[in-house]
Amino acid sequence: MVKLLRTDSEHEDYIHLTHLLNDDLADRYNVEPSLFLKINAKKLSWVVVIYAGDIAIGCGAIRSFDDHSVEIKRVYVHPDHRGSGAAFKLLTELEAWAKELGYSRTVLETGTGQPEAIKFYKKYGYTAIPNYGEGGDLSRCFEKMLVSEVQQCSADQS
Repeated sequence: MVKLLRTDSEHEDYIHLTHLLNDDLADRYNVEPSLFLKINAKKLSWVVVIYAGDIAIGCGAIRSFDDHSVEIKRVYVHPDHRGSGAAFKLLTELEAWAKELGYSRTVLETGTGQPEAIKFYKKYGYTAIPNYGEGGDLSRCFEKMLVSEVQQCSADQS
């Protein structure tokens, strides 16, 4: 049984999973895990943790990026659960939460050392945009509109 929990970045399961994420990223980019602690030190109010039974297997978060957009942050699925659909469930929940909060677009930054993440986001409708983050040449940034232009026009006319 898969369960999604909406919480914040102070939740113990989220903290544990992001430490695993930091270790994974450090291995991929040959840097110290503490680098990712510094980059991602801000408290996040909108965090999702996914569980298989009682075991936390993945996480992700959103934070305000601008008046119309949220940034997807800290998406991670434990290696034992990759390919299970957990990442898609996380992404879908984060996008739904963003819409509930009134946002119409998501943006995200991933890296060249994460080709599976780039493929995943493209598969689910994300398109490349100019880099905006701290990763420089190692970064790849993407966006996705959450509300179609027709829906947005109708809402604007209401």
